[in-house]
Amino acid sequence: MIFQDINIEWLHHACFRVKGKNKVVYTDPYKVENSYNDADLILVTHDHYDHLEKESIKKLINDKTTIVAPKDCQSLLKEFKNDKVFVSPNEVKIVKDITIKTVPSYNINKFNEKGIAFHPKEKGNVGYIFIVDNTRIYIAGDTDNIPEMGNFKTDIALLPVSGIYVMTPKEAAEAALEINPKMAIPMHYGSGIGTEKDAQEFKKLLSNKVNVEILMSIDK
Repeated sequence: MIFQDINIEWLHHACFRVKGKNKVVYTDPYKVENSYNDADLILVTHDHYDHLEKESIKKLINDKTTIVAPKDCQSLLKEFKNDKVFVSPNEVKIVKDITIKTVPSYNINKFNEKGIAFHPKEKGNVGYIFIVDNTRIYIAGDTDNIPEMGNFKTDIALLPVSGIYVMTPKEAAEAALEINPKMAIPMHYGSGIGTEKDAQEFKKLLSNKVNVEILMSIDK
Protein backbone atom coordinates (compact mmCIF):
# COMPACT_ATOMS: atom_id res chain seq x y z
CA MET A 1 0.00 0.00 0.00
CA ILE A 2 1.37 3.41 -0.99
CA PHE A 3 0.67 6.37 1.28
CA GLN A 4 2.25 9.52 -0.12
CA ASP A 5 5.80 8.26 -0.80
CA ILE A 6 5.71 5.50 1.83
CA ASN A 7 5.16 1.85 0.94
CA ILE A 8 3.63 -0.13 3.82
CA GLU A 9 3.45 -3.91 3.57
CA TRP A 10 2.03 -6.36 6.08
CA LEU A 11 3.97 -9.56 6.68
CA HIS A 12 2.18 -11.16 9.63
CA HIS A 13 0.39 -10.26 12.87
CA ALA A 14 2.08 -6.97 13.95
CA CYS A 15 5.01 -7.25 11.55
CA PHE A 16 5.08 -4.53 8.90
CA ARG A 17 7.64 -3.44 6.34
CA VAL A 18 7.72 0.33 5.91
CA LYS A 19 9.81 1.50 2.98
CA GLY A 20 10.61 5.15 2.39
CA LYS A 21 12.88 6.72 -0.19
CA ASN A 22 16.06 5.68 1.61
CA LYS A 23 15.04 3.70 4.70
CA VAL A 24 13.37 0.38 5.47
CA VAL A 25 11.75 -0.10 8.88
CA TYR A 26 10.24 -3.32 10.25
CA THR A 27 8.00 -3.73 13.27
CA ASP A 28 7.59 -6.68 15.65
CA PRO A 29 9.22 -9.52 13.66
CA TYR A 30 7.13 -12.70 13.70
CA LYS A 31 6.59 -15.59 11.27
CA VAL A 32 8.67 -13.97 8.55
CA GLU A 33 8.90 -16.47 5.70
CA ASN A 34 11.21 -14.79 3.20
CA SER A 35 14.75 -13.48 3.66
CA TYR A 36 14.72 -9.71 3.16
CA ASN A 37 17.85 -8.68 5.09
CA ASP A 38 17.33 -5.04 4.16
CA ALA A 39 16.31 -3.51 7.49
CA ASP A 40 17.74 -0.17 8.48
CA LEU A 41 15.67 -0.25 11.65
CA ILE A 42 13.66 -2.86 13.54
CA LEU A 43 11.17 -1.64 16.14
CA VAL A 44 10.13 -4.16 18.82
CA THR A 45 7.22 -3.19 21.08
CA HIS A 46 7.68 -5.87 23.76
CA ASP A 47 9.20 -9.24 24.59
CA HIS A 48 6.34 -11.64 23.76
CA TYR A 49 7.20 -14.36 21.25
CA ASP A 50 4.73 -13.09 18.66
CA HIS A 51 6.43 -9.69 18.55
CA LEU A 52 10.07 -10.64 19.02
CA GLU A 53 10.95 -13.83 17.19
CA LYS A 54 14.66 -14.43 16.72
CA GLU A 55 14.35 -16.51 13.55
CA SER A 56 12.35 -13.73 11.94
CA ILE A 57 14.87 -11.09 12.98
CA LYS A 58 17.59 -13.11 11.25
CA LYS A 59 15.64 -12.80 7.99
CA LEU A 60 15.47 -9.01 8.27
CA ILE A 61 18.82 -7.81 9.59
CA ASN A 62 22.09 -6.98 7.93
CA ASP A 63 25.33 -5.58 9.35
CA LYS A 64 23.96 -2.04 9.41
CA THR A 65 20.59 -2.75 11.06
CA THR A 66 19.75 -1.10 14.39
CA ILE A 67 17.24 -2.75 16.71
CA VAL A 68 15.10 -0.61 19.03
CA ALA A 69 13.30 -2.38 21.88
CA PRO A 70 12.17 -1.95 25.49
CA LYS A 71 14.83 -2.42 28.13
CA ASP A 72 13.57 -5.82 29.29
CA CYS A 73 14.30 -7.23 25.83
CA GLN A 74 18.05 -6.99 26.33
CA SER A 75 18.62 -10.65 27.19
CA LEU A 76 16.49 -11.89 24.28
CA LEU A 77 18.47 -9.78 21.81
CA LYS A 78 21.87 -10.54 23.29
CA GLU A 79 22.91 -12.91 20.48
CA PHE A 80 22.55 -10.19 17.84
CA LYS A 81 25.71 -8.12 17.40
CA ASN A 82 23.85 -5.26 15.72
CA ASP A 83 23.58 -1.81 17.24
CA LYS A 84 20.72 -1.68 19.73
CA VAL A 85 18.81 1.11 21.43
CA PHE A 86 16.82 0.19 24.54
CA VAL A 87 13.93 2.44 25.45
CA SER A 88 11.15 3.20 27.93
CA PRO A 89 7.81 4.90 27.30
CA ASN A 90 7.74 8.65 26.68
CA GLU A 91 11.17 9.08 25.13
CA VAL A 92 12.26 10.65 21.86
CA LYS A 93 15.18 9.13 19.95
CA ILE A 94 16.74 9.80 16.58
CA VAL A 95 18.03 6.54 15.13
CA LYS A 96 19.31 6.20 11.56
CA ASP A 97 18.00 9.74 10.95
CA ILE A 98 14.49 8.54 11.88
CA THR A 99 12.74 10.34 14.72
CA ILE A 100 11.07 7.90 17.10
CA LYS A 101 8.75 8.71 19.98
CA THR A 102 7.98 5.90 22.40
CA VAL A 103 4.48 5.86 23.86
CA PRO A 104 2.84 3.66 26.51
CA SER A 105 1.25 0.36 25.50
CA TYR A 106 -0.72 -1.59 28.09
CA ASN A 107 -4.00 -3.23 29.09
CA ILE A 108 -6.73 -1.61 31.12
CA ASN A 109 -9.43 -4.30 30.80
CA LYS A 110 -7.73 -7.50 29.64
CA PHE A 111 -6.76 -9.74 32.57
CA ASN A 112 -5.70 -13.33 33.22
CA GLU A 113 -7.42 -15.66 35.66
CA LYS A 114 -5.49 -14.07 38.54
CA GLY A 115 -6.74 -10.62 37.67
CA ILE A 116 -3.38 -9.48 36.34
CA ALA A 117 -3.25 -7.50 33.09
CA PHE A 118 -1.75 -9.43 30.18
CA HIS A 119 0.33 -6.32 29.41
CA PRO A 120 0.71 -4.33 32.64
CA LYS A 121 1.58 -0.64 32.41
CA GLU A 122 4.48 -1.07 34.83
CA LYS A 123 6.11 -3.57 32.45
CA GLY A 124 7.23 -0.67 30.26
CA ASN A 125 6.03 -1.99 26.90
CA VAL A 126 5.95 0.63 24.17
CA GLY A 127 4.25 1.71 21.02
CA TYR A 128 6.19 3.84 18.53
CA ILE A 129 5.34 6.96 16.61
CA PHE A 130 8.08 7.17 13.99
CA ILE A 131 8.62 9.47 11.04
CA VAL A 132 9.61 8.22 7.61
CA ASP A 133 9.86 10.85 4.86
CA ASN A 134 7.63 13.28 6.77
CA THR A 135 4.94 10.65 7.37
CA ARG A 136 4.14 9.86 11.00
CA ILE A 137 3.34 6.19 11.64
CA TYR A 138 2.02 4.78 14.92
CA ILE A 139 2.53 1.10 15.74
CA ALA A 140 0.48 0.44 18.87
CA GLY A 141 1.88 -2.81 20.21
CA ASP A 142 -0.37 -4.92 22.45
CA THR A 143 -2.61 -2.35 24.06
CA ASP A 144 -6.11 -1.31 24.94
CA ASN A 145 -7.63 2.08 24.18
CA ILE A 146 -5.57 3.86 26.80
CA PRO A 147 -6.11 7.49 27.90
CA GLU A 148 -2.82 8.59 26.34
CA MET A 149 -4.09 7.88 22.82
CA GLY A 150 -6.08 11.11 22.79
CA ASN A 151 -2.78 12.99 22.58
CA PHE A 152 -1.20 10.93 19.78
CA LYS A 153 -0.66 12.72 16.48
CA THR A 154 -0.05 10.47 13.50
CA ASP A 155 -0.81 10.09 9.81
CA ILE A 156 -1.11 6.30 9.90
CA ALA A 157 -2.21 4.18 12.86
CA LEU A 158 -1.47 0.45 12.99
CA LEU A 159 -3.95 -0.86 15.56
CA PRO A 160 -4.56 -4.35 17.03
CA VAL A 161 -8.13 -5.62 16.62
CA SER A 162 -8.23 -9.27 17.71
CA GLY A 163 -9.47 -8.83 21.28
CA ILE A 164 -8.59 -11.16 24.20
CA TYR A 165 -5.11 -9.68 24.78
CA VAL A 166 -5.60 -6.42 22.88
CA MET A 167 -8.43 -4.16 21.70
CA THR A 168 -11.57 -5.63 20.19
CA PRO A 169 -12.64 -4.21 16.82
CA LYS A 170 -15.06 -1.88 18.62
CA GLU A 171 -12.39 -0.68 21.05
CA ALA A 172 -9.90 -0.21 18.22
CA ALA A 173 -12.46 1.80 16.25
CA GLU A 174 -13.01 4.03 19.27
CA ALA A 175 -9.24 4.49 19.55
CA ALA A 176 -9.00 5.39 15.87
CA LEU A 177 -11.66 8.06 16.32
CA GLU A 178 -9.66 9.55 19.20
CA ILE A 179 -6.37 9.48 17.31
CA ASN A 180 -8.01 10.57 14.03
CA PRO A 181 -5.25 9.47 11.64
CA LYS A 182 -5.43 9.97 7.90
CA MET A 183 -5.44 6.18 7.63
CA ALA A 184 -5.91 3.28 10.04
CA ILE A 185 -4.64 -0.25 9.36
CA PRO A 186 -5.84 -3.20 11.48
CA MET A 187 -3.32 -5.75 12.71
CA HIS A 188 -2.76 -8.53 15.27
CA TYR A 189 -4.92 -11.17 13.61
CA GLY A 190 -4.53 -14.20 11.39
CA SER A 191 -1.68 -15.87 13.29
CA GLY A 192 -3.52 -17.99 15.83
CA ILE A 193 -5.65 -15.23 17.34
CA GLY A 194 -8.21 -13.10 15.56
CA THR A 195 -9.28 -13.34 11.93
CA GLU A 196 -9.87 -11.10 8.95
CA LYS A 197 -13.46 -10.85 10.19
CA ASP A 198 -12.14 -8.67 13.02
CA ALA A 199 -10.41 -6.41 10.52
CA GLN A 200 -13.59 -6.15 8.43
CA GLU A 201 -15.66 -5.28 11.49
CA PHE A 202 -13.14 -2.58 12.43
CA LYS A 203 -13.43 -1.11 8.94
CA LYS A 204 -17.23 -1.22 8.99
CA LEU A 205 -17.37 0.59 12.34
CA LEU A 206 -15.26 3.41 10.92
CA SER A 207 -17.11 3.73 7.62
CA ASN A 208 -17.33 7.39 6.57
CA LYS A 209 -15.36 8.36 9.69
CA VAL A 210 -11.75 7.19 9.30
CA ASN A 211 -10.12 5.80 6.17
CA VAL A 212 -9.27 2.13 6.82
CA GLU A 213 -7.01 -0.03 4.67
CA ILE A 214 -6.94 -3.81 5.20
CA LEU A 215 -3.67 -5.21 3.91
CA MET A 216 -3.02 -8.69 2.62
CA SER A 217 0.17 -10.42 3.69
CA ILE A 218 2.98 -10.17 1.15
CA ASP A 219 5.14 -12.73 2.89
CA LYS A 220 3.85 -16.03 1.53
